[in-house]
Amino acid sequence: MRTTEAAERLGVTVRHFNVLVESGQIIRVGAGLVDRASVERYLASHSGGRKRVWAEHTAWGAIALLSGEQAPWLGQVQRSRLRSALRQVTETDDLLTRLRGRAQVTTCTGHRSVADRLRHDLVTVDRSRLGLVEDAAVVDGYLAADDLDNAVQRYRLREDASGAITLRATSFDLDTVRRLAHGRALGAIDAATSLDPRERGLGERALRTVLETFA
Repeated sequence: MRTTEAAERLGVTVRHFNVLVESGQIIRVGAGLVDRASVERYLASHSGGRKRVWAEHTAWGAIALLSGEQAPWLGQVQRSRLRSALRQVTETDDLLTRLRGRAQVTTCTGHRSVADRLRHDLVTVDRSRLGLVEDAAVVDGYLAADDLDNAVQRYRLREDASGAITLRATSFDLDTVRRLAHGRALGAIDAATSLDPRERGLGERALRTVLETFA
């Protein structure tokens, strides 16, 4: 995709778009050309416009509350304000933007033989609750931020915006993430930013149900 076309697709100036490229959020593939999948992925995860992104511990607090948990790492006042803020969220795009700070997302490609081994190193969500069938070639899960580079090197992964391996690096407590991964909320949130239309649609519908139930 040409740079000018991509900037128009995102609704930003070429100058701002170049900042996104330089920061690694959009992948450059040649002079005046960028990777189309990286543009679509950025668009999917930033569709909430200029809504404020919550800090990592706040984002995980919101996910916990949506999952019916108490988020004890938040103070009572902060927890009460977060509950109120969640009840005011009516659009899934709004929520997805606010929750973007929960993890740094890196999409990669690698040999099919590493998929099963890599899954053992990740915290994966329960996709079956969304009606999604597991694909042996697709890997999507959370890991400690400090382990990201080691995982990429150990499994000889290459960054690729259209790759089948999604690594979500977080500095938050992984035991808590593992517990939340069994609930419907986190699976819906992750699926709602997928580039696959069917998966994204299922995620958005499930997330709307989560928001309505919480409200």
